[in-house]
Amino acid sequence: MKLPNILYFSLFFVFLPNVSFSQNNDNLARFDNNKKHSKEASFYEKIKDNMIKCRLCPWECTIKPDERGICTVRENKNGTLYTLSYSRVCSINIDPIEKKPFFHFFPGQKVFSIATPGCNMGCRFCQNWSISQVKPEDVDSFYIPPENLIKLIKKSECPLLAFTYSEPTIFFEYMIETLKLAKSNGIKTAIVTSGFINKEPLLNICKYADAIKIDLKAFNEKYYKDICEGKLQPVLESLKTIKQQKIHLEIVYLVIPSLNDNPEEIKKMCSWIKQNLGKDIPLHFSRFFPLYKMQNYPATSLSTLENLKKLATNEGLKYVYIGNVDPVNSANSTYCPKCKKLLIIRDGYEINENNISNEKCKYCYEKIYGKWQ
Repeated sequence: MKLPNILYFSLFFVFLPNVSFSQNNDNLARFDNNKKHSKEASFYEKIKDNMIKCRLCPWECTIKPDERGICTVRENKNGTLYTLSYSRVCSINIDPIEKKPFFHFFPGQKVFSIATPGCNMGCRFCQNWSISQVKPEDVDSFYIPPENLIKLIKKSECPLLAFTYSEPTIFFEYMIETLKLAKSNGIKTAIVTSGFINKEPLLNICKYADAIKIDLKAFNEKYYKDICEGKLQPVLESLKTIKQQKIHLEIVYLVIPSLNDNPEEIKKMCSWIKQNLGKDIPLHFSRFFPLYKMQNYPATSLSTLENLKKLATNEGLKYVYIGNVDPVNSANSTYCPKCKKLLIIRDGYEINENNISNEKCKYCYEKIYGKWQ
């Protein structure tokens, strides 16, 4: 069985349209671990004996001097917390926005995609584990400050920027500064995250971000603990916060056979989404392929995904998709929830037809959730 393409590649083989990169490029210098590129972190408090309590994510790590939090990128130096991921870009690519996946956010557009190393969870199925489950100094990276990153995006002529591949919330300081610059330069921004972040920093992100996609791993705490080394409830709170802040939101649910594919549990999840977020939020059921620490599990069957899509639709969700499947599968296309006409025809990551005009179905004028132009 053919596996889907891994979503990132080494920076030292980057090729972007209309941009010529080299190690001597003023905007693209190799990150030097021997230089002090660290920056004081946000959202922490000092406690006794030079110890620190980090307040960025729900772990709220108590960090001793010369030690780091669970994410491995926030370090206590003499009673001050520093982020080690600031401007440390380890993955960069130009993708279709549909690859994130976002289906209701500027379809057909190219997105400049970046990541820094690290994560505050430990998903056993992570397809980008070689950058997410490592210390930042163990990954080849480029030093790209926010203002230089904006220059690169402009040269690439991409209208969109995505923070993706690893966990963007743990490089909060780098992301928030870049989000501000992107906004002032007319660049739309998208964040692909697990949503495992405290409310105050998330509210700061929502001031500047245009879209957020949450990877909802499952709808039970045991799965989050055993498979993801995380917690479910903070993610649900993040989803509600994003909705309340009126940020464009989409959800991806990776379906792993026998672990999180129970129809009754997913039915409860769909009901929760409808009650707390609304019927309009797009839900993507994504196909699992054996990777990382879960190579003994089978790939998700197409019939399982189709059944879950039907279940979610019957629960009243308007836009339900399945991903990581045959690119011509009709479940990748968008239909009007009112007149049922085909609005967006997708062939893999390509848009073959778009019948949404002024944010409405061109046939019956039903308003379609999303940001379209």
